[in-house]
Amino acid sequence: MTSKLHFGCDGKGRPFPVVLTAGQDGDSPQFVPALEAIRIPRRRGGPPRSRPHTAAGDKAYGSRANRAYLRRHGIKAVIPEKADQKAARTKKGSKGGRPPAFDAELYKRRNLIERCNNRIKQWRGIATRYDKLPDRYQGGIELVSALIWLRSLCPE
Repeated sequence: MTSKLHFGCDGKGRPFPVVLTAGQDGDSPQFVPALEAIRIPRRRGGPPRSRPHTAAGDKAYGSRANRAYLRRHGIKAVIPEKADQKAARTKKGSKGGRPPAFDAELYKRRNLIERCNNRIKQWRGIATRYDKLPDRYQGGIELVSALIWLRSLCPE
């Protein structure tokens, strides 16, 4: 009984909503639901923003469908191209098209999501998954996420 967390974080390493899936499920199909769960609060009130400016992910999220979704919604993709996709594209020659745009400097900031994941996993109940029911486990993750947000808003 394993599970995976799919979530985003802001520029300060604070987590956005979590999509919890079974461990054997792939990463790529969860990219769009994780993005659609994001609501970025506005400082001056009003409805929250639902689209980030950029979406950085590892190679597992680099499918054609995910890149098309990002283009349709005006979100800049910072996802490296998989080696097999690159080989297939170059094999086609000029009919293979251009490589997808990739900003290496922005990709360096992807470590924020890894650090955010480590911060969530510092909680023993989350790291060891004592809760066997998915809704209780997700509730614990949301509680930890709220505490991380509150700590960042009220520095010591």
